[in-house]
Amino acid sequence: MAELVYPPVVLAAKTAFRLLDLKLDVRGTEHIPAAGGAVIACNHVSYLDFLFCGLGAQPAKRLVRFMAKREIFANRVAGPLMRGMHHISVDRAAGAESYRAALEALKGGEVVGVFPEATISRSFTVKEIKSGAARMAAEAGVPLIPMALWGTQRMWTKGRDRELTKRHVPITVLAGAPMHPTTDDDMDAVTEDLRGRMSALLDTIQRDYPDEPAGPDDRWWLPAHLGGTAPTPEAAAELDRRKPE
Repeated sequence: MAELVYPPVVLAAKTAFRLLDLKLDVRGTEHIPAAGGAVIACNHVSYLDFLFCGLGAQPAKRLVRFMAKREIFANRVAGPLMRGMHHISVDRAAGAESYRAALEALKGGEVVGVFPEATISRSFTVKEIKSGAARMAAEAGVPLIPMALWGTQRMWTKGRDRELTKRHVPITVLAGAPMHPTTDDDMDAVTEDLRGRMSALLDTIQRDYPDEPAGPDDRWWLPAHLGGTAPTPEAAAELDRRKPE
């Protein structure tokens, strides 16, 4: 397919990252296949995650087709860009069509990006995840690659003001070894395994993160189990029930 939009967007994003002097640490890129279909399953802590998750596929010269809620496609600015980059619109009330579109892309050799938590995690831990990523990988016969990122929440996340011009923020992206689910597997077990792998990757990059909060009021971007003031997973789940995205 013609790529008239995606390459300029990638170039613009990389230019912005340089101007902001973001401290990018992208690891595990050897796990992204240079050809053929694959599903990337990434944690979700920020509205900017798709930009940085896609960086994990750049060394393999792959463009990731992200599954994103249809409301983004309806936006007069973001919509044309999303369609031009051949991302996949998701209607949460009727997901069969988007699932078929993702499956078709995978069978056509594309890399599809999924945030299986479905919404941003307010606790900055990995929430319960949906089984769609595992099912798609199994049905398409492609690898399922767990990924975690950290630091993006400091620029724009749920319940906080945007700080898109924030400089010198460390951003870490870590891809893990691929899984190879099949249609004979128990998808609930595969999904739980995927969540465990995503959580382990996230734990690694959270604990290795090279920056600390500037003071007590800046501890909001750390999860509670690391001494931050983000909601616990239980409190975050209650917030999601009362204030759904």
